[in-house]
This record gives sequence, C-alpha cells and structure tokens, in this order.
Amino acid sequence: MPLTRLIVQQFRNIKACDIELSTGFNFLIGPNGSGKTSVLEAIYLLGHGRSFKSSLTGRIIQNECDELFVHGRFLNSDQFELPIGINKQRDGTTEVKIGGQSGQKLAQLAQVLPLQLIHPEGFDLLTDGPKFRRAFIDWGVFHTESAFFDAWGRFKRLNKQRNALLKTARSYRELSYWDQEMARLAESISQWRSDYIEQMKVVAEQICREFLPEFDIQLKYYRGWDKDTPYQEILEKNFERDQSLGYTFSGPNKADLRIKLNGTPVEDVLSRGQLKLMVCALRVAQGQHLTQVTKKQCIYLIDDFASELDSQRRSRLAECLKATGAQVFVSSITESQIADMRDDNGQVFHVEHGKIEQG
Repeated sequence: MPLTRLIVQQFRNIKACDIELSTGFNFLIGPNGSGKTSVLEAIYLLGHGRSFKSSLTGRIIQNECDELFVHGRFLNSDQFELPIGINKQRDGTTEVKIGGQSGQKLAQLAQVLPLQLIHPEGFDLLTDGPKFRRAFIDWGVFHTESAFFDAWGRFKRLNKQRNALLKTARSYRELSYWDQEMARLAESISQWRSDYIEQMKVVAEQICREFLPEFDIQLKYYRGWDKDTPYQEILEKNFERDQSLGYTFSGPNKADLRIKLNGTPVEDVLSRGQLKLMVCALRVAQGQHLTQVTKKQCIYLIDDFASELDSQRRSRLAECLKATGAQVFVSSITESQIADMRDDNGQVFHVEHGKIEQG
C-alpha cells in the first residue's frame, strides 16, 4: 500500500512541502541536518502516530506553532488512491483521518501503512534488551492476527491490576479470578507469537544466509515462562515470589526472540557493519512474510543508507529491496552512495535547510 503523495506542515525543520512519490524507490539526498531524516520521521508518524526519535510531541512541532499536519495519499488493494492524515497539537490531542473519515484510531494507521524502519540506532534489536525483540515480534503478529492487538492490550491492563493487588493481597485466592483471565490471554498471545516466528524464520534465515553467508543463523522464541508449565500454574506457584518482588515476574511481557549465529549470540560475533546487515535482513524478511500472508506491501524507511555498510554490502541490500517490489525511502548524504539502487522508476529529492526539491 504505497504512498503516492506526501504533505508535511509545521513538522521539525521541514518547510511546508507537497511532493509526488514513486511507488518504488524514493531517494532523499542532502547534508547532515538538512531535514532528510525528518521526512522519514514524518512518514513514520503517518504510519505509527508517533515519532521514532522523540516521545514528546512538543519537540517535533515547529517553534511558535501549535500543531503539525502530515497528510498523504495511498494506494489501497484495489489500486484506488485514498487520503490519510494525522494532526497533532501541543496539548497532546491527536486526530487521525483515513479515507476522509475522521476519528480513526492509531492502530488503523498501522494497518493501512505497514512500515519497517532501518536506521543507525537500529542495533538495539540485536544488542539491547528483550523489549526491542518483543516489539519486532509483535509488529508481525499485529499485522497477521486480527485478535492480537486487543488481547495484548487486555493482558497488560490485567497485569497492571494484578501488580497492584500483590501489594495488598493476603492470600492467592484474592488473585485467582484475575489470573484465570490473564492465563487465557497469555496462552493465546504466546501461541500467536510462536506461530509467527516459526513461519517468519523460514524467510529470515534464507535472507540472512544471502546477506551473511559465512554464518548459520538460529532464531528461537522464548515465551517468558517455562515451556512445559501452564501459565495459570506459574502464577499460582510463584505468588509469594511475585508478592515479595511487587510485580509479576513471568509472562508474555517477558518474551524474547533469541538470535544466535553458529550457536553464539550475535552481539559477540558480528562487527557493526554485519550487525546492520543482520538488522536489514530481519526487517526485509518481516516485510516479505507480511506480503506472503496478507498480500500487503510493506514500506521501508532507510535512514543514512551508507552508514556502516561498504559498497558490496550496499549492493546486496539494494538487490534484495528491489526484489521485494516494495516502496522504499532512502536518505543519503551523496548520490554516489545510492547509485546501486537507482533506476528509471525512482524519484530523487534534494533536501537542504528543510526545503525539498525534486531533482
């Protein structure tokens, strides 16, 4: 579901822009600080309802402005152009419109515009805590299992209530009613995640072998508690420990994706360039799996394309992205760095001091 048009107003350092986009590759060329990353950030906001650089709305609205607008048009599955837009105000108010209908939810934005972001800080997927890998898993489950979003939200609310009850409960009986519902949701969430990884890892392992043929990759899902014990039994068994900790120790909120190369954790094996290539492989694999299952095309946002990648690795990534047939946005300092990606169908935009010009 590619974007065909992008309109940005009062966002970061971008001068008001209205640009026509290629459904293939779109290149943003400009020096550091020119605003090219802000364009990617605006597209991400349009698909996620939030920035990937700041959680504070006030920081992305231009000075002396009370609100920002990011609007666009996307091609739906029937190849009709539909409008999409988000308006954010300094007081935190957000309005979403899809297909001319106001009052839409942020989750609906994500459904309409599936996005994959690859940026210089993206190593956290491989090197930081489990929450980044849970987010990676949940992106895929969200797009392939319709009941997941509500179930995961319900579980998190119940878990918060349970943690509050742990501080006052005199016996497990006071929690048992809540735990029955938590256990039901946890088992469903875990099964959806496990099924997703089993399906997606076939694509991921193949692409990782293409990018890093010298390594054998293994992806394994850890659900957050002992695999042989029902979750309700875990909750009852660990009641006293949870009470002493003040929170529920085990559960789907502790799930992880364990990634190893030749049996060793990736962060102990790969260089920075190889880590970036691995992140690219996993993101592209997710997009390809999404297309296989739902027929939707993912949109890829690649910030600072050349960072950490030599020319050979850039060529390998370019070939893989072209093969997907997806819409891709790439930021780069010079045109020479994206020479391997360019073709007759691509669009090049020059960005300087927040001004975007097609070139």
